[in-house]
Amino acid sequence: MTTLGMIRHGITEWNMEGRAQGSSDIPLHEQGILEAKRLAQRIGEERWDLLYSSPLKRAKQTADIISAELGGIEVAIDERLRETGGGQIEGTTEAERLEKWGSGWRELDLDRETSRQVIERGLHFIEDVVQKHPDKQILVVSHGSFLRHVLQELVPSGEKQEALKNTSITHLTADKEKWSCGLYNCTKHLEI
Repeated sequence: MTTLGMIRHGITEWNMEGRAQGSSDIPLHEQGILEAKRLAQRIGEERWDLLYSSPLKRAKQTADIISAELGGIEVAIDERLRETGGGQIEGTTEAERLEKWGSGWRELDLDRETSRQVIERGLHFIEDVVQKHPDKQILVVSHGSFLRHVLQELVPSGEKQEALKNTSITHLTADKEKWSCGLYNCTKHLEI
């Protein structure tokens, strides 16, 4: 049985400002580094075999902190784990989007990556990893929108709609081609 630990990166300054990040390469905020260290301490008490990360700084920094806690486990970078491309909305707040494009901005193209594109690359990544590493415990550090799209596709359950928090971990388990979610959006490590 394969288990995936799906992790959203630590908080960034743009997260704090409510700015769309997309593929913009934003580093962790000081608070995000602290959050990632707390998550790493929690994960250090568990057994994980592999660690994959998006190449974007905020995810890679989070993965590197986790890696250090797990005794230097290698961080495998996979381009397919990058955040949903935001096109023209990257770097903007909701108020700025409303001012620039109006209340219907979500219906405009604005060069954004489609949900279908995100889901396809996410599922390809998961299929590859599960095939290469059957019956392993695999951590995956990525981004909020990317993870939300993939989780909704793998475990289409109405109760799992809450936005993923920074450094949250979600456990997925594969059993005969079907995925189940045993832990969702958990940030108990931040309650210290």
